[in-house]
Amino acid sequence: MAKYDVVIESGRYFDGTGAPSAIRNIAIRDGRIARVTAERIDRSDTKEVIDARGKWVTPGFLDTHTHYDAELLVSPSLSESVRHGVTTVLVGSCSLSMVCSEAEDASDIFTRVETVPREKVLPILREKKTWSSPREWVEHLATLPLGPNVVSLLGHSDLRASVMGLQRATDRAVRPSEAELQAMEAQLAEALQCGFLGLSTMCLKWDKVDGEREWSKSLPSTYAHWREVSRLNRIVRRYNRVHQGAPDASRPLQITQYLRECIGWLRRPLKTTLISQMDLKGSGYLNLLTRLASNLTNALRGSFRWQVLPTPFTVYADGIDVVFFEEFGAGEMALDLKNAVERNQLLQDEQYRREFRRYYGEKLSPRVWQRDFGDAEIVDCPDKTLVGKNFAEVAAERGIHVVDLFLDLVVEYGTRLRWYTTVGNHRKQVLRKLVSDRNALITFSDAGAHIRNMAFYNLPLRLLKLVQESIDEGRPIMTMEQAVWRLTGDQADWFGIEAGRIREGDRADLVVLDPRGFAQDLEQVHWAEMENFGLERLVNRNPGIVKYVLINGRVAIRDEQIPPQLGREFGFGRFLAAG
Repeated sequence: MAKYDVVIESGRYFDGTGAPSAIRNIAIRDGRIARVTAERIDRSDTKEVIDARGKWVTPGFLDTHTHYDAELLVSPSLSESVRHGVTTVLVGSCSLSMVCSEAEDASDIFTRVETVPREKVLPILREKKTWSSPREWVEHLATLPLGPNVVSLLGHSDLRASVMGLQRATDRAVRPSEAELQAMEAQLAEALQCGFLGLSTMCLKWDKVDGEREWSKSLPSTYAHWREVSRLNRIVRRYNRVHQGAPDASRPLQITQYLRECIGWLRRPLKTTLISQMDLKGSGYLNLLTRLASNLTNALRGSFRWQVLPTPFTVYADGIDVVFFEEFGAGEMALDLKNAVERNQLLQDEQYRREFRRYYGEKLSPRVWQRDFGDAEIVDCPDKTLVGKNFAEVAAERGIHVVDLFLDLVVEYGTRLRWYTTVGNHRKQVLRKLVSDRNALITFSDAGAHIRNMAFYNLPLRLLKLVQESIDEGRPIMTMEQAVWRLTGDQADWFGIEAGRIREGDRADLVVLDPRGFAQDLEQVHWAEMENFGLERLVNRNPGIVKYVLINGRVAIRDEQIPPQLGREFGFGRFLAAG
């Protein structure tokens, strides 16, 4: 038997604690870090040697906001994240786990919100879903040849639909009975006993249900009175786990409900992370309020983290099919119509257009989209003369209002009209302040969702580049050791899982990367096929950065290539239980 499975030589070693980095040699045996030393390690009895001269060796990155819940059932390699150094992913975000509810309910609360086609997700769940409880889900996960490690929250919409049925769970007039509340509490307690990280909820009412039965209702979690949420929080607090939430963007003060629970007053503080702190073009003042809220909450002994995306929030759209149109009445009316003929009739109606122009012109109400078609560039259209122009330029050429121009193009070309806009995090200096805030959790990639709208699979690399740029400019926002820690050990500690560090005895989840690769544009998107899904999606491709990825001591990326064993053989990722 070989003395070591892998030896990594002469890399700049980051241990995931924020401690100073140094050139070290690392030996791995049986999935663990066996040695970290400045001295040469005898490689004569080693299965594989990795030359890391000029490279960085870091713990594997954590992506703590994904929507891989359906994808991992048929494509457990989750290679789109692994290729960028992610070795642990969190599922069950935004109230949308696929654990307790029936297959069709689980599909319908997921697919429209996360813009993954229902006709792909529902057959997967009907074929694969044999579980209906947290314990059974964990047991099923053990039958999958996982690529990265998986951790999970239990989604409130999933929980509500399983106990109440989707129809009652999305009826404003219905409140759960005491027996139903107790059933929800029991399912949540079982999940936490099995190692789930906590509970995810949703208050954003423009996240809508798919399918024929309850089409276009808001997610079940949005119908819950806060007393119901508070009862579930008691269970989460008892296990010292995490509550992930999403406040109602149209009512900024609604976050006070989450913050009150977080502080706890005479009870234990409740670990709370909310979606999301962002420098929005349309509501730039909000990040001042969010920073004030987090500082005050943590000063009052809360344990609170905003989720912060460390890169510009750029969103692509096909026609009018993009979720931020749900945030105002005219957009919502159009998206509520499935039938293209009916939708086009609505979009051509003059009264509807007047209403759309009125909403478009509102500038004072809180909003995610800046409602500026002049800040939206056309990237594809059957009329190629429009490509590369923004809608305001085309409207000026045609002498019409920009809203009428947009609606005319949607009627004429439908989803063949493709465009993009940057919604927030557009000012680099403000973004640097956001990621430097210790109350920030560097996450919110939404990996696995919005497959035609955005791609942040390389989120950890984008933070490292942002920090490296500040260092190169002589105005460092943090050390590189702190940046690595924010992506690894910091998050692992806060969520309470065994990950994020590579000291002797730690699990061997690590990355070997070449920092020279940061010179390229990390915001570019590309199309690639989704494994076993029959779909294409937006992805990131950054050649020359991530050279090797090891998960549980096994090589999951070798010389930037995905080995055929990933997602097909056991021994890479596993379910990581909290606590």
